[in-house]
Amino acid sequence: MPNLKVRYVGLDVHKDSIVIAVAEEGRGEPWEVGTFPSDWASLDKTLRRLAAGFVLKLCYEAGPTGFELHRRLVEAGYDNQVVAPSLIPTKPGDRVKTDRRDAANLARCHRSGNLTAVYVPDPDTEALRDLERAREAAKNAERTAKQQLGKFLLRQGRRWDGGKNWTLKHLDWIRRQVFEHEAHRRVLRDYLKALEDATERVNRLTDDIAELIAESALAPLVTSLQAMRGVATISSAVIAAELGDLRRFKSAAGFMKFVGLIPSESSTGPRIRRGPITKTGNRRVRRILVEAAWHYLRPPAMSRALRLRNANASDAVRKIAWKAQKRLHRKFRHLIYDKGKPSQVAVIAVARELAGFVWAIGREDRLTA
Repeated sequence: MPNLKVRYVGLDVHKDSIVIAVAEEGRGEPWEVGTFPSDWASLDKTLRRLAAGFVLKLCYEAGPTGFELHRRLVEAGYDNQVVAPSLIPTKPGDRVKTDRRDAANLARCHRSGNLTAVYVPDPDTEALRDLERAREAAKNAERTAKQQLGKFLLRQGRRWDGGKNWTLKHLDWIRRQVFEHEAHRRVLRDYLKALEDATERVNRLTDDIAELIAESALAPLVTSLQAMRGVATISSAVIAAELGDLRRFKSAAGFMKFVGLIPSESSTGPRIRRGPITKTGNRRVRRILVEAAWHYLRPPAMSRALRLRNANASDAVRKIAWKAQKRLHRKFRHLIYDKGKPSQVAVIAVARELAGFVWAIGREDRLTA
């Protein structure tokens, strides 16, 4: 069979249309094929026409249309990549952006090898990711409901001095508030109803995650991650669903870079200048790691809940988790008390090392089954 030339195909994918451009191997600028309806039959027909006498290498940007198109392309035998939009090279000063130009730029960059592919989860993992993101949205709605209710009470001079907010005692106090105007009474009822509905939704989705994650292929990873201090059911489910197989990261440093916990840098010649963390990659996992890192400010200890979670983990995972407790606590204290770093700076450094321990647990052979 003769060696076939390669056609690099850029797909600018939208809800109702797909713009296709092609850059051929060994030729000049990409050329536009056209704009087609966003349906599989039309796209497949066009791609088969383009593949006559050529090998096709396709790509499109990750976006709101998700990964369904990628899966259809792969099932049909096409070589396709879903690429990171933020890492697509652009010309400085180019202020003209159209769908045709985007498709042509994708084809050009794919031909030159300047695109970065994103991780495409399997359908089961993606379904669990949607579930934990739905809980995150519900949690944000609950937080908004609390803020609106709290501000309403503050505007009316109702201040709570009985301890922590949003406890059962605090909510009972809110329900006992009496207002002179009927409008205020109705506002209070509406805010309370919104908060109760939001809390019920959070609790329902939390139970759903706990139930479904235990039946999924991610269950071993979730169980092992919970051996770590500060990583319980929801935290481990978020890490597992967002990242999938941690073995795809070649090193701990690569994983730290992926979650955006390494310092930014602008160095030239003898000058070395490092700045804040890059905050690239998955922000949800980064947030979970930072929240978990605060737990290591306390001395190493095994609470009853943590012992129960460790009972389900392997010996190797338990050793990693205990090593993390001792090392991260020492680092936290060293940064705050010996070096005088602000706690907000110290916690980021601890979260970065915590990411390394999470990676080590994800690399355990037991999880390959």
